[in-house]
Amino acid sequence: MQSGADQDLAAAVPVSPVPDLLAASVARHGAKPALSFLGRKWSYADLGALVDKVAAGLQAKGVGKGTKVGLCLPNTPYSVVFFFAVMKAGGTVVNYSPLYVERELRHQIRDSGTTIMVVPDLHLIHSRVAAVAPEAGLNTIVVCPLAGVLPFPKGLLFTLFKRKEQARYDVGDGVHLHYRELLKHGDRPSAVEIDPRTDVAVLQYTGGTTGVPKGAMLTHANVSANARQVMMHADCERIGVTRVLGVLPLFHVFAMQTVMLIPICLGAEIILVPRFNLGDVLDDIERQKPTMFPGVPTIYAAINAHRGVETRDLSSLTLSISGGAPLPKEVRATFEHLSGCKLVEGYGLSETSPVVSANPPLGIVKDGSVGTALPQTVIEIRDLADPTRLMPTGEKGEVCVRGPQVMAGYYERPDETACAFIDGALRTGDVGYLDADGYLFLVDRIKDVILCGGYNVYPRVIEEALYLHPAVSEAVAIGIDDPYRGQAPKAFVTLREGQSATADEILGFLSHQISKIEMPRSIEIRESLPKTLVGKLSKKELVEEERRRSQA
Repeated sequence: MQSGADQDLAAAVPVSPVPDLLAASVARHGAKPALSFLGRKWSYADLGALVDKVAAGLQAKGVGKGTKVGLCLPNTPYSVVFFFAVMKAGGTVVNYSPLYVERELRHQIRDSGTTIMVVPDLHLIHSRVAAVAPEAGLNTIVVCPLAGVLPFPKGLLFTLFKRKEQARYDVGDGVHLHYRELLKHGDRPSAVEIDPRTDVAVLQYTGGTTGVPKGAMLTHANVSANARQVMMHADCERIGVTRVLGVLPLFHVFAMQTVMLIPICLGAEIILVPRFNLGDVLDDIERQKPTMFPGVPTIYAAINAHRGVETRDLSSLTLSISGGAPLPKEVRATFEHLSGCKLVEGYGLSETSPVVSANPPLGIVKDGSVGTALPQTVIEIRDLADPTRLMPTGEKGEVCVRGPQVMAGYYERPDETACAFIDGALRTGDVGYLDADGYLFLVDRIKDVILCGGYNVYPRVIEEALYLHPAVSEAVAIGIDDPYRGQAPKAFVTLREGQSATADEILGFLSHQISKIEMPRSIEIRESLPKTLVGKLSKKELVEEERRRSQA
């Protein structure tokens, strides 16, 4: 079965160098606000001028075709400026989480060949980068002063009263470079010829849940096409996206598109939030009136459960897009009731820049589905045992993808790149099926399927049933060793504030929701569950805990 197979892939979505997306909005929307950061604003003209000056400075420091520049930044104006400036200078952006520990930084710097790293002047982030720089191969650390992007008097107060949090470094050591030095090399960079289809815009490292993290090579064509695909599919202009709340971190590929590139294409204002705090986010929605709010399910669930949320004014929101993890229908329904805003689930991965499909905000939204294929995208369902065979409608198999957003491959990993494709289609590692209307339903990750006595048990089925229980706030199911069946499900849950339930009560509830073979052997109730850097529930820590427990 294929979804989108009737599309003419030759009549491709327009592609361009990524900096052209910003240049077009600077030309059309110069006076409109582009960025808002803790009370200070920059127009599109301001942003375009800053990008040009920084790009010229980067070129003066040797950035050109093939140079890998790392961005290890929280959500600040520097994140947006350097993203475009690096590419305009001819370089490739390598995204880093500011929360990476030294081991993670060391691996990614070496693996990607990053030679320049951009950091804020915050000790917590700078110190880790500086510690690994000599052995990892970093030549230059560009330090960006946080006070320089704060409004008066916040900038002054930060300088005076947050000295302990500020990085200490020597600009004369031949490694460190202050941001202001980049602004001394003219107003415009030299023109660089970019081939959108072959030149790599972003090296986006995968989360490493299936092994050592590796860099997905996203070309300028991949990234620019995906921005346009999402806008066409979601009909963002018709919905009226004018202000976007940027809570998701920009180092994540989902935020790169939904928080930064798509709003810039639309000439919308990006409200940058450097650190997630639920109370502050609700204040921002009431005060700054965003119209679009991209997030992950745990953010929407936290808003739903927040005490007093019924009294907050969320009415400015017209579109919220959820990605990164399955969106429970109860979370979607509750958030839509509280906000009056359409919340739609999409699907994608780092290797697809990232969006593959989404429920259409102005069309039919199906519970449990991640929607239909984006324009010029083909979704195929292939036999798990024989991936050369396409599965019929309604039958489960591996989700495979074709389209202009699909990566060029993994950086310097030809063998893994070859294994990632089948007959030219990207193998996602996800199990799913397509219905008769072309809507994609995900069942689980291939690696997460639990093999119980010869039966395939899908954790997502168990998790969705757990979310039906009125006391359950979050749920994760994994496979554990079982002497009789080989593996058995085990579930972990947190409870809603003010609610109570025992493991036995939840098991009794589940007995009416799922089959006996799917029933967890046990349920563990916890105060919290492990999450990834962007707030997605994470299974690998729980799997490791159970592995150690069984060995003991």
